[in-house]
Amino acid sequence: MDHSAFSQFEADLHCHTTASDGLLTPTELICSAAELGLKGIGITDHDTIQGWQEAEEAGEKHQIRILRGIELSTEWQGKEVHILGYDLDGSSSFLNDKLRYLRQAREHRMLKILDRLEAQGIDINVDEVQQFAQGESIGRPHIAHALMERGYVSSIGEGFDRYIGMGAPAYVPRYKMTPEEGIELVRAAHGVAVLAHPGVHRLEEGIPTWVKVGLQGIEVFHSDHNPEDERKFHTIAQKYQLLITGGSDFHGEALKPGVKLGGWGVSLNVIQQILDLAERN
Repeated sequence: MDHSAFSQFEADLHCHTTASDGLLTPTELICSAAELGLKGIGITDHDTIQGWQEAEEAGEKHQIRILRGIELSTEWQGKEVHILGYDLDGSSSFLNDKLRYLRQAREHRMLKILDRLEAQGIDINVDEVQQFAQGESIGRPHIAHALMERGYVSSIGEGFDRYIGMGAPAYVPRYKMTPEEGIELVRAAHGVAVLAHPGVHRLEEGIPTWVKVGLQGIEVFHSDHNPEDERKFHTIAQKYQLLITGGSDFHGEALKPGVKLGGWGVSLNVIQQILDLAERN
């Protein structure tokens, strides 16, 4: 095996699977992680915990620790704020009811987008989009896949740029919680709430408020953070005594070119820190 292909990190705590908008099934993701020499993986699909069980079964086989997670989209001052929840109680009815509501909101959004595409002379039906959504959480990447399949665009990125990205003709805003609601949802399910990639939308001003409502960590290491971002958010995390986490935000090469599994991450003991904190929650 080419050891240069090994990840320099032990754990990648931000990964997406086919349960939401990733290209690899949970099993395929864990197999890839094993090939890279990773020892821990965070499964953080959007609005669903459907991929956990399969990932855990694969993790047992490959001796990789699986951190059960989720990614929630929220909005603050017109900016996207993503909240990662780790080690949540998957049996929480409060959590499951809210996730069901969020997935229904995604479906309504998809129908509106398809109507807008139709107005642009692009006829794609629900079934065509559904075939790209292997999990229960449907999103715009699945619509972009359908656009590509029908030959309207040559890549997923072009689908977003030309039709469904923010500011494009078929864009429809999504229902979003506030960051406070996202953090409270994670904490109510006995999970650990972590602010994802805060450097992307410059979220430093919101952090003191979110710490007050229960934020417990910051994703310092991320594929969209530069070294300056890492330094800044590392300092903020230390100031508020927050966990320092990291992950690639892996979806698959076609969806996020250049974002490789295990390209960003942390040491394995961060998983233990998260589990210890969750137990105290």
